[in-house]
Amino acid sequence: MGRVSAVRTLENAMRRIGFVHVAGVDEVGRGCLAGPVVAAAVILNPDRHIAGLSDSKLVPATERERLFGDIVRDAVAWAVASADPSEIDRINIYQASRLAMRAAVAQLAPAPDHLLVDAMVLDWACPQTRIIHGDARSASVAAASILAKVERDRLLRHWDGVFPQYGLAAHKGYSTPQHLESLRLYGPSPMH
Repeated sequence: MGRVSAVRTLENAMRRIGFVHVAGVDEVGRGCLAGPVVAAAVILNPDRHIAGLSDSKLVPATERERLFGDIVRDAVAWAVASADPSEIDRINIYQASRLAMRAAVAQLAPAPDHLLVDAMVLDWACPQTRIIHGDARSASVAAASILAKVERDRLLRHWDGVFPQYGLAAHKGYSTPQHLESLRLYGPSPMH
């Protein structure tokens, strides 16, 4: 059974009622033991279809990289932001996720006039729709999910070179048996 591409039904509905710059917003890394939480915001171009947009967890890594290039080339606007582990420890993962999402939205030019946000509501001065499983139901949220996932994976591959004993490139900071064993042996790094 193949994966189903996210559709633009929500974006189209928002445009039909007068919104022009509908941004999808998502984050990656909330369930990780190491690394930042990374968020992205994307305003898709209604005249440029990007085939294959779906929940980043369902898209193979090589396909995510291809889609990353398509999104940054064809989107009206896109942005990525993150909150590092010290910020997560200071304000908690939920608030750090919201902080990263707001930072990504703040970078968009043109500014969005409506937000489609995966499972959250942000402190932002425009109308927004909270969507459960937004990365599977909205093309712009799926695009944001892909940008955030690719950027976070790139960051974890970089940090793997700094802290090779943890295997960050392999598990991307998630709580795999290998990662848990590395934590037992070496204790936490600054990325934890």
